[in-house]
Amino acid sequence: MWYFIIRQEDLSQPQYEKLQKKAALTEVEVFNEPHPNLYLFTVEQYAAFVDELDLEGIPYDVASERPEREELRIKN
Repeated sequence: MWYFIIRQEDLSQPQYEKLQKKAALTEVEVFNEPHPNLYLFTVEQYAAFVDELDLEGIPYDVASERPEREELRIKN
């Protein structure tokens, strides 16, 4: 599995819904200011998901192991 981390503010609602359909699992990590809320997409098909993100110009981070909440907060 691959874990794609995307800031909530970087996605429109239609983009979010499209990516959600391609992911095995979608989680929302909600943080207090000044940290941005994040989407965590769990994906099996790495290449297809990356292609979609790159075509849409969506910035992302990716990990091969699920990051802990504290790692997500520090990273963003």
